Amino acid sequence: MAINNIFDVASRSMSSQMTRLNTIATNLANAKSVASTKEEAFRPIRPVFEVDYASDFLESGLSTTDVKDIVSLDREPERIFRPNHPMADEQGFVWESTVNVDEEMVEMMETNRQYQNTLEVVSTLRTLISRTVSMGQ
Repeated sequence: MAINNIFDVASRSMSSQMTRLNTIATNLANAKSVASTKEEAFRPIRPVFEVDYASDFLESGLSTTDVKDIVSLDREPERIFRPNHPMADEQGFVWESTVNVDEEMVEMMETNRQYQNTLEVVSTLRTLISRTVSMGQ
């Protein structure tokens, strides 16, 4: 997808932040989930961003961000003794996800701010364009 103007930059930036918000929602939905094995335990996921430059970057100076990949964080799940849990192994242990709810809430607030900032840029730009057009009438 080409980067032709500030609206393209904002659109792709907002799309990347939406992906980030979706990964946070997935993490929160799986907080405190348990599994019967260490390998099956949920690990938090994060998007990996990359900068994408416009083909005429030297003239336009336009660049934006895209999601390159979504990766699982390398965290060890916690082994918890819950002998009455249906997923417990023969020794009575389950493996709990490694999602830190506080960390996810901070990520969510940061994502929300970045999304809102980009939206504010687009709104301001539209207002300026509208005023410029009306000045010529």
